[in-house]
Amino acid sequence: MRSLFLIIFLISSMALAQEVPMKDAHLEKATFAGGCFWCMQPFFDHCKGVKKTTVGYTGGTVLNPTYEEVSSGQTGHAEAIQIEFDPQEVPYEKILNIYWHNVDPTQVNGQFVDEGTQYRTVIFYHNEEQKKTAEKSKQELSASGRFHKPIVTQIVPASKFYPAEDYHQKYYQKSALQYNMYHDNSGRSQYLDKTWGKDGQ
Repeated sequence: MRSLFLIIFLISSMALAQEVPMKDAHLEKATFAGGCFWCMQPFFDHCKGVKKTTVGYTGGTVLNPTYEEVSSGQTGHAEAIQIEFDPQEVPYEKILNIYWHNVDPTQVNGQFVDEGTQYRTVIFYHNEEQKKTAEKSKQELSASGRFHKPIVTQIVPASKFYPAEDYHQKYYQKSALQYNMYHDNSGRSQYLDKTWGKDGQ
């Protein structure tokens, strides 16, 4: 009898475990390169539905690259940000819109004062739906007449993402003075205000 009760208990426990979803299993990832990753993180951190952001390196060929290696422009990697978000709270379209509103998509191999392939703009898609959404948004932006030069932002499959060194994470919080000095003199804010207006629209 004890054996029968034990079997019933184990079966019930297994069924219950299958019904309980894995933590964060519903979250999706979005990955973008948009120049200096310090400046990309605040915009996404303040977006409702975004659960986590990590700055790092992707799109290159060198394994486990360091900041110094990526900064040399020899690894093929771009400084990037990876975002984990809840699509039930914020759709990918909005995440993508935040990205477009915080980069110069017409600048070739650079962003504002930073030049080099490591600062290029790239949308790294994680599935076919993201690819289609990104391509459509790029076409719409190109046809909007807002830019006088072609949009050169690449749309490519996501590849291995390497988190950057810890001191780069949330740099705008950890080293606010240095961050603000860089940000205010990078030309990013001035360009975005001119392109989108101070309200970001």
